Amino acid sequence: MKQTSRESLHRRNTECEVYDDGTNTFFWRAHTVTVLFILTCALVYVTLLEETPQDTTYNTKRGIVASILVFLCFGVTQAKDGPFTRPHPAYWRFWLCVTVVYELFLIFILFQTVHDGRQFMKYIDPKLGVPLPERDYGGNCLIYDPGNVTDPFHNIWDKMDGFVPAHFLGWYIKTLMIRDWWMCMIISVMFEFLEYSLEHQLPNFSECWWDHWIMDVLVCNGLGIYCGMKTLAWLSMKPYQWQGLWNIPTYKGKIKRIAFQFTPYSWVKFEWKPASNLRRWLAVLGIIFMFLLAELNTFYLKFVLWMPPEHYLVLLRLVFFVNVGGVAMREIYDFMDDPKFHKKLGQQAWLVAAITVTEFLIVVKYDPNTIMLPIPFFIIQCWILGIILIFTWTLWRFFIRCFIKVTFTQKDNTHILDFLGSVSVYDFIFFPFITLADYYYFTFHCVR
Repeated sequence: MKQTSRESLHRRNTECEVYDDGTNTFFWRAHTVTVLFILTCALVYVTLLEETPQDTTYNTKRGIVASILVFLCFGVTQAKDGPFTRPHPAYWRFWLCVTVVYELFLIFILFQTVHDGRQFMKYIDPKLGVPLPERDYGGNCLIYDPGNVTDPFHNIWDKMDGFVPAHFLGWYIKTLMIRDWWMCMIISVMFEFLEYSLEHQLPNFSECWWDHWIMDVLVCNGLGIYCGMKTLAWLSMKPYQWQGLWNIPTYKGKIKRIAFQFTPYSWVKFEWKPASNLRRWLAVLGIIFMFLLAELNTFYLKFVLWMPPEHYLVLLRLVFFVNVGGVAMREIYDFMDDPKFHKKLGQQAWLVAAITVTEFLIVVKYDPNTIMLPIPFFIIQCWILGIILIFTWTLWRFFIRCFIKVTFTQKDNTHILDFLGSVSVYDFIFFPFITLADYYYFTFHCVR
Protein backbone atom coordinates (compact mmCIF):
# COMPACT_ATOMS: atom_id res chain seq x y z
CA MET A 1 0.00 0.00 0.00
CA LYS A 2 2.87 2.38 0.72
CA GLN A 3 4.37 1.76 -2.70
CA THR A 4 1.05 2.45 -4.40
CA SER A 5 0.49 5.70 -2.50
CA ARG A 6 4.04 6.85 -3.22
CA GLU A 7 3.57 6.20 -6.97
CA SER A 8 0.27 8.07 -6.93
CA LEU A 9 1.86 11.04 -5.14
CA HIS A 10 4.70 11.12 -7.68
CA ARG A 11 2.17 11.03 -10.52
CA ARG A 12 0.23 13.95 -9.05
CA ASN A 13 3.41 15.98 -8.69
CA THR A 14 4.26 15.59 -12.39
CA GLU A 15 0.75 16.39 -13.67
CA CYS A 16 -0.69 19.88 -13.89
CA GLU A 17 -4.14 20.85 -12.62
CA VAL A 18 -6.85 21.20 -15.26
CA TYR A 19 -10.10 23.13 -15.08
CA ASP A 20 -12.79 22.39 -17.68
CA ASP A 21 -16.34 23.76 -17.64
CA GLY A 22 -17.53 20.60 -19.43
CA THR A 23 -18.98 22.29 -22.51
CA ASN A 24 -19.77 19.68 -25.18
CA THR A 25 -20.46 21.41 -28.49
CA PHE A 26 -21.15 20.09 -32.00
CA PHE A 27 -17.42 20.14 -32.64
CA TRP A 28 -16.78 17.45 -29.99
CA ARG A 29 -19.56 14.99 -30.86
CA ALA A 30 -18.76 11.69 -32.58
CA HIS A 31 -20.93 12.15 -35.72
CA THR A 32 -20.79 8.41 -36.45
CA VAL A 33 -24.16 8.37 -38.25
CA THR A 34 -23.29 11.47 -40.28
CA VAL A 35 -20.01 9.97 -41.48
CA LEU A 36 -21.72 6.68 -42.33
CA PHE A 37 -24.41 8.51 -44.33
CA ILE A 38 -21.86 10.56 -46.33
CA LEU A 39 -19.76 7.46 -47.00
CA THR A 40 -22.82 5.53 -48.20
CA CYS A 41 -23.85 8.37 -50.53
CA ALA A 42 -20.37 8.46 -52.05
CA LEU A 43 -20.41 4.69 -52.68
CA VAL A 44 -23.93 4.85 -54.17
CA TYR A 45 -22.78 7.64 -56.54
CA VAL A 46 -19.77 5.62 -57.71
CA THR A 47 -21.88 2.50 -58.17
CA LEU A 48 -24.96 3.88 -59.92
CA LEU A 49 -24.09 7.21 -61.49
CA GLU A 50 -20.44 6.98 -62.49
CA GLU A 51 -19.22 4.95 -65.44
CA THR A 52 -16.34 2.64 -64.55
CA PRO A 53 -13.22 3.30 -66.69
CA GLN A 54 -11.75 0.41 -68.69
CA ASP A 55 -8.22 1.09 -67.42
CA THR A 56 -7.22 -1.80 -65.15
CA THR A 57 -4.24 0.02 -63.61
CA TYR A 58 -6.32 3.10 -62.85
CA ASN A 59 -9.14 1.03 -61.35
CA THR A 60 -6.67 -0.88 -59.17
CA LYS A 61 -5.15 2.30 -57.78
CA ARG A 62 -8.55 3.85 -57.26
CA GLY A 63 -9.88 0.77 -55.50
CA ILE A 64 -6.90 0.66 -53.11
CA VAL A 65 -7.28 4.36 -52.30
CA ALA A 66 -11.04 3.94 -51.74
CA SER A 67 -10.45 0.98 -49.42
CA ILE A 68 -7.95 3.01 -47.39
CA LEU A 69 -10.36 5.95 -47.16
CA VAL A 70 -13.20 3.71 -45.93
CA PHE A 71 -10.87 2.27 -43.27
CA LEU A 72 -9.85 5.78 -42.23
CA CYS A 73 -13.51 6.81 -41.92
CA PHE A 74 -14.18 3.83 -39.70
CA GLY A 75 -11.09 4.45 -37.56
CA VAL A 76 -11.68 8.18 -37.10
CA THR A 77 -15.18 7.54 -35.76
CA GLN A 78 -14.77 4.21 -33.97
CA ALA A 79 -11.12 3.71 -32.88
CA LYS A 80 -10.12 4.00 -29.23
CA ASP A 81 -8.89 7.41 -28.08
CA GLY A 82 -5.26 7.85 -27.08
CA PRO A 83 -3.68 10.11 -24.45
CA PHE A 84 -3.96 13.29 -26.56
CA THR A 85 -7.22 15.15 -27.15
CA ARG A 86 -6.14 18.42 -28.77
CA PRO A 87 -6.82 19.84 -31.27
CA HIS A 88 -9.40 17.01 -31.51
CA PRO A 89 -9.42 13.30 -30.60
CA ALA A 90 -10.41 12.48 -34.19
CA TYR A 91 -7.10 13.95 -35.38
CA TRP A 92 -5.12 11.45 -33.32
CA ARG A 93 -7.46 8.59 -34.28
CA PHE A 94 -6.78 9.48 -37.91
CA TRP A 95 -3.01 9.14 -37.41
CA LEU A 96 -3.52 5.86 -35.58
CA CYS A 97 -5.30 4.49 -38.66
CA VAL A 98 -2.58 5.92 -40.93
CA THR A 99 -0.08 4.03 -38.78
CA VAL A 100 -1.93 0.78 -39.41
CA VAL A 101 -2.04 1.47 -43.17
CA TYR A 102 1.68 2.28 -43.28
CA GLU A 103 2.59 -0.88 -41.38
CA LEU A 104 0.49 -2.98 -43.78
CA PHE A 105 2.22 -1.28 -46.71
CA LEU A 106 5.63 -2.12 -45.22
CA ILE A 107 4.59 -5.74 -44.70
CA PHE A 108 3.53 -5.91 -48.35
CA ILE A 109 6.88 -4.49 -49.50
CA LEU A 110 8.71 -6.92 -47.22
CA PHE A 111 7.07 -9.93 -48.88
CA GLN A 112 8.06 -8.86 -52.42
CA THR A 113 11.24 -9.67 -54.26
CA VAL A 114 13.82 -6.89 -54.32
CA HIS A 115 13.14 -6.09 -57.98
CA ASP A 116 9.36 -6.21 -57.64
CA GLY A 117 9.42 -4.09 -54.49
CA ARG A 118 11.48 -1.36 -56.11
CA GLN A 119 9.40 -1.41 -59.29
CA PHE A 120 6.20 -1.29 -57.23
CA MET A 121 7.24 2.19 -56.11
CA LYS A 122 6.62 3.30 -59.70
CA TYR A 123 2.88 2.82 -59.10
CA ILE A 124 3.18 5.59 -56.49
CA ASP A 125 5.50 7.80 -58.55
CA PRO A 126 6.69 6.86 -62.07
CA LYS A 127 9.99 8.65 -61.38
CA LEU A 128 10.93 6.06 -58.76
CA GLY A 129 12.41 2.62 -59.37
CA VAL A 130 15.65 4.04 -60.79
CA PRO A 131 19.00 3.70 -58.94
CA LEU A 132 20.21 7.04 -57.60
CA PRO A 133 23.73 8.04 -56.55
CA GLU A 134 24.28 9.16 -52.97
CA ARG A 135 25.83 12.57 -52.39
CA ASP A 136 29.15 12.58 -50.51
CA TYR A 137 29.23 15.25 -47.82
CA GLY A 138 32.92 14.74 -47.12
CA GLY A 139 35.72 15.79 -49.45
CA ASN A 140 37.30 19.17 -48.82
CA CYS A 141 36.79 19.87 -45.12
CA LEU A 142 38.65 23.17 -44.88
CA ILE A 143 36.57 25.79 -43.12
CA TYR A 144 38.67 28.50 -44.78
CA ASP A 145 39.89 27.53 -48.25
CA PRO A 146 42.72 29.89 -49.29
CA GLY A 147 42.77 28.30 -52.75
CA ASN A 148 39.36 29.79 -53.53
CA VAL A 149 39.96 33.53 -53.80
CA THR A 150 36.40 34.51 -54.65
CA ASP A 151 34.76 32.69 -51.70
CA PRO A 152 37.16 31.02 -49.22
CA PHE A 153 34.21 29.96 -47.01
CA HIS A 154 32.47 28.11 -49.86
CA ASN A 155 32.61 24.78 -47.97
CA ILE A 156 30.39 26.19 -45.25
CA TRP A 157 27.92 27.74 -47.69
CA ASP A 158 27.73 24.45 -49.61
CA LYS A 159 26.44 22.75 -46.45
CA MET A 160 23.75 25.39 -45.92
CA ASP A 161 20.97 23.51 -47.69
CA GLY A 162 17.41 22.66 -46.75
CA PHE A 163 18.55 20.04 -44.28
CA VAL A 164 19.90 22.69 -41.86
CA PRO A 165 16.45 24.03 -40.84
CA ALA A 166 15.15 20.45 -41.05
CA HIS A 167 17.74 19.40 -38.43
CA PHE A 168 16.73 22.27 -36.15
CA LEU A 169 12.98 21.68 -36.53
CA GLY A 170 13.42 17.92 -36.15
CA TRP A 171 15.25 18.21 -32.85
CA TYR A 172 12.85 20.86 -31.59
CA ILE A 173 9.98 18.41 -32.12
CA LYS A 174 11.96 15.46 -30.70
CA THR A 175 12.60 17.47 -27.55
CA LEU A 176 8.85 18.05 -27.19
CA MET A 177 8.39 14.28 -27.53
CA ILE A 178 11.11 13.12 -25.12
CA ARG A 179 10.87 16.06 -22.68
CA ASP A 180 14.34 15.46 -21.25
CA TRP A 181 17.53 17.38 -22.08
CA TRP A 182 19.91 14.55 -21.19
CA MET A 183 18.20 11.93 -23.33
CA CYS A 184 18.02 14.31 -26.31
CA MET A 185 21.72 15.13 -26.08
CA ILE A 186 22.68 11.45 -25.72
CA ILE A 187 20.65 10.51 -28.82
CA SER A 188 22.09 13.45 -30.75
CA VAL A 189 25.71 12.58 -29.91
CA MET A 190 25.17 8.85 -30.38
CA PHE A 191 23.81 9.36 -33.88
CA GLU A 192 26.95 11.23 -34.88
CA PHE A 193 28.99 8.26 -33.66
CA LEU A 194 26.75 6.01 -35.73
CA GLU A 195 27.44 8.15 -38.79
CA TYR A 196 31.18 7.80 -38.14
CA SER A 197 30.76 4.04 -37.74
CA LEU A 198 28.62 3.48 -40.86
CA GLU A 199 30.13 5.89 -43.38
CA HIS A 200 31.76 2.89 -45.10
CA GLN A 201 28.22 1.66 -45.91
CA LEU A 202 26.46 4.89 -46.91
CA PRO A 203 28.48 7.72 -48.47
CA ASN A 204 25.75 10.03 -47.15
CA PHE A 205 27.23 9.59 -43.66
CA SER A 206 30.65 10.86 -44.74
CA GLU A 207 30.76 14.42 -43.44
CA CYS A 208 33.42 16.84 -42.28
CA TRP A 209 34.27 16.88 -38.59
CA TRP A 210 32.88 20.40 -38.18
CA ASP A 211 29.70 19.34 -39.98
CA HIS A 212 29.24 16.56 -37.40
CA TRP A 213 30.05 18.40 -34.19
CA ILE A 214 29.57 22.11 -34.89
CA MET A 215 26.76 22.36 -37.43
CA ASP A 216 24.83 19.27 -36.32
CA VAL A 217 25.37 18.73 -32.59
CA LEU A 218 26.03 22.29 -31.41
CA VAL A 219 24.15 24.55 -33.84
CA CYS A 220 21.19 22.68 -35.38
CA ASN A 221 20.53 19.96 -32.81
CA GLY A 222 21.66 21.98 -29.80
CA LEU A 223 19.61 25.04 -30.74
CA GLY A 224 16.57 22.87 -31.47
CA ILE A 225 16.89 21.14 -28.09
CA TYR A 226 17.33 24.49 -26.31
CA CYS A 227 14.21 25.97 -27.93
CA GLY A 228 12.33 22.76 -27.21
CA MET A 229 13.25 22.90 -23.51
CA LYS A 230 12.13 26.54 -23.33
CA THR A 231 8.79 25.53 -24.87
CA LEU A 232 8.47 22.68 -22.36
CA ALA A 233 9.09 25.11 -19.50
CA TRP A 234 6.32 27.37 -20.84
CA LEU A 235 3.91 24.45 -21.24
CA SER A 236 4.60 23.25 -17.68
CA MET A 237 3.80 26.71 -16.23
CA LYS A 238 0.85 27.53 -18.50
CA PRO A 239 -2.58 27.46 -16.78
CA TYR A 240 -4.90 24.82 -18.20
CA GLN A 241 -8.34 26.36 -17.82
CA TRP A 242 -10.81 25.54 -20.57
CA GLN A 243 -14.09 27.23 -21.35
CA GLY A 244 -16.55 26.74 -24.15
CA LEU A 245 -16.04 29.21 -27.00
CA TRP A 246 -19.55 30.67 -26.62
CA ASN A 247 -19.08 31.12 -22.88
CA ILE A 248 -16.26 33.64 -23.44
CA PRO A 249 -17.68 37.18 -23.72
CA THR A 250 -14.91 39.03 -25.60
CA TYR A 251 -13.66 38.56 -29.16
CA LYS A 252 -10.05 38.68 -27.93
CA GLY A 253 -10.83 35.87 -25.51
CA LYS A 254 -12.45 33.82 -28.27
CA ILE A 255 -9.42 34.22 -30.58
CA LYS A 256 -7.10 33.26 -27.73
CA ARG A 257 -9.27 30.22 -26.97
CA ILE A 258 -9.10 29.10 -30.64
CA ALA A 259 -5.31 29.44 -30.65
CA PHE A 260 -4.98 27.47 -27.39
CA GLN A 261 -7.04 24.69 -28.96
CA PHE A 262 -3.78 23.66 -30.66
CA THR A 263 -1.92 23.36 -27.35
CA PRO A 264 -2.14 20.35 -25.00
CA TYR A 265 -5.27 19.84 -22.90
CA SER A 266 -3.10 19.03 -19.89
CA TRP A 267 0.59 18.58 -19.19
CA VAL A 268 2.68 15.80 -17.67
CA LYS A 269 6.33 16.42 -16.86
CA PHE A 270 8.42 13.41 -17.91
CA GLU A 271 10.79 12.22 -15.19
CA TRP A 272 12.53 9.21 -16.73
CA LYS A 273 14.83 8.52 -13.72
CA PRO A 274 16.83 5.79 -15.51
CA ALA A 275 18.96 4.98 -12.45
CA SER A 276 16.03 4.49 -10.08
CA ASN A 277 15.53 0.80 -10.90
CA LEU A 278 16.53 -1.81 -13.46
CA ARG A 279 13.18 -1.74 -15.27
CA ARG A 280 13.40 1.99 -16.00
CA TRP A 281 17.09 1.73 -16.95
CA LEU A 282 16.39 -0.99 -19.53
CA ALA A 283 13.35 0.94 -20.78
CA VAL A 284 15.42 4.11 -21.35
CA LEU A 285 18.10 2.09 -23.14
CA GLY A 286 15.39 0.56 -25.32
CA ILE A 287 13.93 3.98 -26.15
CA ILE A 288 17.35 5.32 -27.15
CA PHE A 289 18.00 2.23 -29.26
CA MET A 290 14.66 2.48 -31.10
CA PHE A 291 15.13 6.22 -31.67
CA LEU A 292 18.54 5.62 -33.24
CA LEU A 293 17.21 2.73 -35.34
CA ALA A 294 14.36 4.88 -36.65
CA GLU A 295 16.87 7.61 -37.53
CA LEU A 296 19.04 5.14 -39.43
CA ASN A 297 16.01 3.74 -41.25
CA THR A 298 15.43 7.19 -42.75
CA PHE A 299 18.73 6.99 -44.63
CA TYR A 300 18.82 3.28 -45.38
CA LEU A 301 15.21 3.07 -46.65
CA LYS A 302 15.67 5.73 -49.29
CA PHE A 303 18.95 4.06 -50.23
CA VAL A 304 17.52 0.56 -50.76
CA LEU A 305 14.20 1.74 -52.30
CA TRP A 306 15.96 4.23 -54.60
CA MET A 307 14.22 7.38 -53.37
CA PRO A 308 16.03 10.73 -53.67
CA PRO A 309 16.36 12.68 -50.39
CA GLU A 310 14.13 15.49 -51.67
CA HIS A 311 11.28 13.16 -52.72
CA TYR A 312 7.91 13.90 -51.16
CA LEU A 313 7.61 10.35 -49.76
CA VAL A 314 10.69 10.96 -47.59
CA LEU A 315 9.09 14.17 -46.31
CA LEU A 316 5.75 12.43 -45.72
CA ARG A 317 7.46 9.77 -43.62
CA LEU A 318 9.01 12.46 -41.44
CA VAL A 319 5.65 14.22 -41.08
CA PHE A 320 4.13 10.87 -40.16
CA PHE A 321 6.64 10.25 -37.36
CA VAL A 322 6.19 13.81 -36.07
CA ASN A 323 2.48 13.12 -35.52
CA VAL A 324 2.72 9.61 -34.12
CA GLY A 325 6.00 9.92 -32.18
CA GLY A 326 4.64 12.19 -29.47
CA VAL A 327 1.70 9.87 -28.77
CA ALA A 328 3.99 6.83 -28.71
CA MET A 329 6.39 8.48 -26.24
CA ARG A 330 3.53 9.45 -23.93
CA GLU A 331 2.16 5.90 -24.00
CA ILE A 332 5.63 4.47 -23.31
CA TYR A 333 6.11 6.86 -20.38
CA ASP A 334 2.70 6.03 -18.92
CA PHE A 335 3.37 2.30 -19.27
CA MET A 336 6.77 2.65 -17.62
CA ASP A 337 5.84 5.19 -14.94
CA ASP A 338 2.49 3.85 -13.80
CA PRO A 339 2.27 0.10 -14.65
CA LYS A 340 -0.52 -0.50 -12.11
CA PHE A 341 -2.89 1.71 -14.13
CA HIS A 342 -1.46 1.21 -17.62
CA LYS A 343 -1.25 -2.58 -17.75
CA LYS A 344 -0.29 -2.86 -21.42
CA LEU A 345 1.73 -0.90 -23.94
CA GLY A 346 -0.31 1.69 -25.82
CA GLN A 347 -1.60 1.01 -29.32
CA GLN A 348 0.40 3.78 -31.02
CA ALA A 349 3.63 2.83 -29.23
CA TRP A 350 3.12 -0.80 -30.25
CA LEU A 351 2.62 0.16 -33.90
CA VAL A 352 5.57 2.56 -34.00
CA ALA A 353 7.85 -0.14 -32.60
CA ALA A 354 6.51 -2.62 -35.18
CA ILE A 355 7.05 -0.10 -38.00
CA THR A 356 10.64 0.59 -36.92
CA VAL A 357 11.47 -3.12 -36.88
CA THR A 358 9.70 -3.75 -40.21
CA GLU A 359 11.59 -0.90 -41.90
CA PHE A 360 14.86 -2.36 -40.69
CA LEU A 361 13.91 -5.82 -41.98
CA ILE A 362 13.18 -4.32 -45.41
CA VAL A 363 16.64 -2.75 -45.41
CA VAL A 364 18.23 -6.09 -44.47
CA LYS A 365 16.32 -7.99 -47.15
CA TYR A 366 16.72 -5.47 -50.00
CA ASP A 367 20.42 -4.77 -49.61
CA PRO A 368 22.18 -7.30 -47.36
CA ASN A 369 25.49 -6.65 -49.10
CA THR A 370 25.59 -3.06 -47.84
CA ILE A 371 24.55 -4.06 -44.32
CA MET A 372 27.16 -6.82 -44.19
CA LEU A 373 30.08 -4.69 -45.35
CA PRO A 374 32.93 -5.36 -42.88
CA ILE A 375 33.10 -2.75 -40.14
CA PRO A 376 36.63 -1.42 -39.54
CA PHE A 377 38.26 -3.14 -36.59
CA PHE A 378 38.91 0.02 -34.57
CA ILE A 379 35.20 0.91 -34.82
CA ILE A 380 34.25 -2.55 -33.52
CA GLN A 381 36.64 -2.02 -30.63
CA CYS A 382 34.99 1.30 -29.78
CA TRP A 383 31.49 -0.17 -29.68
CA ILE A 384 32.60 -3.23 -27.73
CA LEU A 385 34.21 -0.91 -25.19
CA GLY A 386 31.01 1.14 -24.90
CA ILE A 387 28.83 -1.97 -24.49
CA ILE A 388 31.17 -3.37 -21.83
CA LEU A 389 31.07 -0.07 -19.92
CA ILE A 390 27.25 0.03 -20.01
CA PHE A 391 27.01 -3.63 -18.96
CA THR A 392 29.53 -3.11 -16.17
CA TRP A 393 27.71 -0.06 -14.85
CA THR A 394 24.40 -1.96 -14.96
CA LEU A 395 25.87 -4.75 -12.83
CA TRP A 396 27.40 -2.22 -10.47
CA ARG A 397 24.33 -0.01 -10.06
CA PHE A 398 21.59 -2.59 -9.74
CA PHE A 399 23.36 -5.63 -8.31
CA ILE A 400 26.79 -5.06 -6.74
CA ARG A 401 25.98 -1.64 -5.30
CA CYS A 402 22.77 -2.94 -3.75
CA PHE A 403 24.66 -5.81 -2.18
CA ILE A 404 27.30 -3.45 -0.78
CA LYS A 405 24.61 -1.14 0.55
CA VAL A 406 22.91 -3.97 2.41
CA THR A 407 26.23 -5.18 3.81
CA PHE A 408 27.46 -1.77 4.96
CA THR A 409 24.07 -0.75 6.31
CA GLN A 410 24.38 -3.54 8.83
CA LYS A 411 27.83 -2.16 9.83
CA ASP A 412 26.66 1.50 9.83
CA ASN A 413 29.32 2.81 7.40
CA THR A 414 27.39 5.92 6.34
CA HIS A 415 30.33 7.69 4.65
CA ILE A 416 30.64 4.88 2.08
CA LEU A 417 26.88 4.93 1.48
CA ASP A 418 27.02 8.70 0.85
CA PHE A 419 29.70 8.13 -1.82
CA LEU A 420 27.68 5.38 -3.50
CA GLY A 421 24.60 7.57 -3.57
CA SER A 422 26.43 10.50 -5.14
CA VAL A 423 27.24 8.68 -8.41
CA SER A 424 24.88 9.85 -11.17
CA VAL A 425 23.83 7.83 -14.19
CA TYR A 426 24.68 10.74 -16.48
CA ASP A 427 28.22 10.88 -15.10
CA PHE A 428 28.61 7.37 -16.39
CA ILE A 429 26.71 7.78 -19.65
CA PHE A 430 29.02 10.49 -20.97
CA PHE A 431 32.16 8.61 -19.90
CA PRO A 432 31.92 6.18 -22.89
CA PHE A 433 31.45 9.15 -25.25
CA ILE A 434 34.64 10.80 -23.95
CA THR A 435 36.49 7.50 -24.17
CA LEU A 436 35.26 6.86 -27.73
CA ALA A 437 36.22 10.38 -28.81
CA ASP A 438 39.72 9.94 -27.39
CA TYR A 439 40.00 6.57 -29.15
CA TYR A 440 38.88 8.04 -32.49
CA TYR A 441 41.39 10.87 -32.15
CA PHE A 442 44.20 8.46 -31.31
CA THR A 443 43.32 6.11 -34.19
CA PHE A 444 42.96 8.80 -36.85
CA HIS A 445 45.77 11.14 -35.84
CA CYS A 446 48.33 8.83 -34.18
CA VAL A 447 47.93 5.34 -35.63
CA ARG A 448 47.08 6.41 -39.20
